[in-house]
Amino acid sequence: MELSGKRAIVTGVSRGIGLEVVKLLLEKGMHVAGWGRTPPRLENPNFHFISCDVSDEVSVDDAYNETKRILGEDIRVLVNNAGFGVSGNLEEMDSKDWRAMFDTNVHGIFYVSKRVVPNMKMQDEGHILNVASIAGLNGVAKFAGYCGTKHAVRGISHAMYMELRDFGIKVSTIYPGSVQTNFFDDIEGMNAHENMMRPEDVASTMVQTLETHPNYFIADVECRPLRPKGKR
Repeated sequence: MELSGKRAIVTGVSRGIGLEVVKLLLEKGMHVAGWGRTPPRLENPNFHFISCDVSDEVSVDDAYNETKRILGEDIRVLVNNAGFGVSGNLEEMDSKDWRAMFDTNVHGIFYVSKRVVPNMKMQDEGHILNVASIAGLNGVAKFAGYCGTKHAVRGISHAMYMELRDFGIKVSTIYPGSVQTNFFDDIEGMNAHENMMRPEDVASTMVQTLETHPNYFIADVECRPLRPKGKR
C-alpha cells in the first residue's frame, strides 16, 4: 500500500513499539491518530493524540468519534498495539489482573477493529496489523494469562483475514520476542536490556509489512533477538 497522504489509527502510542510505529508512519507522510492513556513526547502537525482505554468500549467509541472529527472516517491502516502482561503462578494470579489482560489485549482488538472495517470494505483497501508476541506461539511459565491473550490474538487475526481478504483488506500479525520496552517495568526479576530487540527495529518491520504490493499479503511475522543473552 502507498502510505503517503493516508490515515491511520495506532493504539498504545504512549511509548515503545507503538510510538516508534507512529514516528515511521509520519515519516511516510501519513496522518496518524494515536490512541493511548498517556500522551507521548511527540509533536508533529500530522499526529493527533486521542485519549483512549481500549479495554472500555465506550472509551473506544468516543475515541473513534473524535478521530472521525479530526481525520474523517477513511482510515486505511489500523495498528492494534495496545497491550500489557502480568506475571505470576496461575493459582496466585489476581482475577482482576487476568480479566484486565483479556479486556485490553483481546477485547480491545474487537472493539477497535469493528469500527474501522466497514469503511475499509467500502474503499476495497485496508490493512489491520495486530501485535501479538512470541507468547502467542509458545507457552511461558508464569505468563498463562498473557500467553492466553496472545494466542487469542493469533486466532482472531487469522479468522479476520479469512473474512476480509476478498474485500481488499489485509490482516497481519507480528510476534515479537523480547523488546527493550517498559513491558518489564512491573515484572519482578525481569528487566529490559541491550540484548533485547530495539522497538524501532520491530516498528520498521511492521511498516515494511504495511507497504507491500496490494496483492501480496504477509499473514504472520515472527521476530527475535539474535543473541538474547549476548556474546559468549
